[in-house]
Amino acid sequence: MFSNQEDQSIYNALKARLEGNLDHFVSELQTIRAGRANPRLLDKIMVDYYGTLTPLTQMANISAPDPRTITISLWDISMLREVLKAIQTSDLGLNPSDDGKVIRLYVPAPTEERRIELVKMSKKFAEDCKINMRNARREALDEFKDLKKKSLITEDDLEIAEKEVQKILNSYTDNVDKTLAQKEKDIMEV
Repeated sequence: MFSNQEDQSIYNALKARLEGNLDHFVSELQTIRAGRANPRLLDKIMVDYYGTLTPLTQMANISAPDPRTITISLWDISMLREVLKAIQTSDLGLNPSDDGKVIRLYVPAPTEERRIELVKMSKKFAEDCKINMRNARREALDEFKDLKKKSLITEDDLEIAEKEVQKILNSYTDNVDKTLAQKEKDIMEV
């Protein structure tokens, strides 16, 4: 199947790129609220920390003590107001409460309409991931076509490579579909 070292490196680069796309997709899905409190919901929250936008995750301990609550324990209590403001202006739709030391976020079960919206958002992330994966396939096939032009591989080798690249892509897109199906199930669960 692999006629030379160059073929192997193209396959390895393709797999690495597809793996990176899949990992990014999974991390995007983790930021979508599925009705349960998840500290990863706050991964994209940026706070104005003395003039520098800083991820909230780098400023506090964030935990989910129960399925409906997220607690945020800031390392610098003077940033409490800034953190509250950043959470309120985010697209999470959560209202923080604080006791002067700890911020609490109550995560209500999303409405039916909101769950449908979250499923649509998940599907968009999946489609973006698949587009990036198809681009990776195209680039790998272009590399094999270049090898063919340089007469380093035969027409038969090119055909085998095209089938192998498609097989690799199919296995990763299947993983995207399975991950999306699980996330949809989690979101629609009441």
